[in-house]
Amino acid sequence: MDRSRRMKRIHVVLVLVATMFGIATVIAGVRVLAGSYPGYTVFRPLLIYNTAMGMAYVVAGVVAWRNVERGKYAAAAIFALNFLALGTVGYLHVAGSAIALDSIRAMIFRTIVWLVLFLGLALVSRKSNPTTEQEA
Repeated sequence: MDRSRRMKRIHVVLVLVATMFGIATVIAGVRVLAGSYPGYTVFRPLLIYNTAMGMAYVVAGVVAWRNVERGKYAAAAIFALNFLALGTVGYLHVAGSAIALDSIRAMIFRTIVWLVLFLGLALVSRKSNPTTEQEA
């Protein structure tokens, strides 16, 4: 398989992961907001943040499908926002707030997923743009 086809497949996988992760996040968030008990203490501001970010994940997936370069920037922004949210909930937990470790683990997972999506889209963007490789 040539490099172009391999990059296209990686691109499709990254877009699907971003979009499906967003859809799953929105569904889970809406269920809990509607009254479903997830099995641990819910920090409502984080729940609202994650539900809203789930919508942003879907949008980022669509953007990445249409334009890898813009998708890369969307993934970087989402990673940065999730990293800040992780730092905030981590600080609040250490300071004695009733934030469940499950919430912190979930934010760590979300942050890592979006770091990987950003790095993957950056790779696809670089490998798909021949002028970038000539400059290197």
